[in-house]
Amino acid sequence: MIGVFKQKNSSNALLLFVYALVLKFAIFLHPVLPVLHKEDNYLYRFILNGLEAIFHQSALPFAILTFLLLFTQATLFNTICNYHKILPKPNFLPGMAYILVTSLLQDWNHFSAPLLINSIMIWSWYRMIALYNTHTPVAAIFNIGLMAGLATLLYIPAIAFLLLIIFALIIMRPFRIQEWLIGFLGFTAPYYFLLIILYFTNQLHWKNLIPQVIFTLPALPGSIWITLGVLLLVLPFIIGGYFVQNNLNKMLIHVRKSWSLLLAFLIVAILVILINKAGTYENWIVTAMPFAAFHAAAYYFPAKLTWPRLLHWICFFFVIVINYFI
Repeated sequence: MIGVFKQKNSSNALLLFVYALVLKFAIFLHPVLPVLHKEDNYLYRFILNGLEAIFHQSALPFAILTFLLLFTQATLFNTICNYHKILPKPNFLPGMAYILVTSLLQDWNHFSAPLLINSIMIWSWYRMIALYNTHTPVAAIFNIGLMAGLATLLYIPAIAFLLLIIFALIIMRPFRIQEWLIGFLGFTAPYYFLLIILYFTNQLHWKNLIPQVIFTLPALPGSIWITLGVLLLVLPFIIGGYFVQNNLNKMLIHVRKSWSLLLAFLIVAILVILINKAGTYENWIVTAMPFAAFHAAAYYFPAKLTWPRLLHWICFFFVIVINYFI
């Protein structure tokens, strides 16, 4: 499977869909209704209420929507990696890795605010790494800030992604204070509209406008399967990080900066997990994209495919076991 997805073949797009269907078909067999958490913000509550009115409390449509979101995110992520040459040659490993990574924890296959945020932040990451060569930085930075601001209206802990905008400007752009101010303006822009809505609905109060941020430690894994899932997230990440570090000298400056930004993305995503402790692991999915990039590197760079294949099939069969038999 590694050898197949390592090639840039148009038929691999269909194969990736089949691969996703095999790993995630269990979500159609045991669909789960989304649950509101106290960290979910106004925009997500509005979306969820609208979908529940359409789906009439049926869990299967939410499972279908979740699958389509995850597959779309994988495809978008793969396209971005190929376009910006994150790996030396175009391939389908990033998309494959994203599908596999998002299957390692069962809660990541639930419809949730963090799942919607992933679509926004994958696109934001694309805009961030494009800052290196953009001819219209002001518009790009404002749009990045706007998307991050929208993410906070879906999920309150996403406010940590304001730090990612700062990291992106530090890594990708020379220091210009006006660009930093434009980024902050874009980040706060959605709140101007929220302020107007709260005012006309007689709910205008600073507690309803300013997100509450409380840092907590995440809950320890509640089962051996969750522990193994986290281990299979971290181990390929370490291996991929080792190979990326070894190959940095062969990469273009733009690609090196992109990998640095991916690491910064992971750090900020971990901060999202630490804000306003959730009762499930759904919020951990914000780490999926940077993890998938380093997993893809672990599958791509080794000269001999024996160990990458073994690692992939261990992860693959672990996913089959937890999704179909646990």
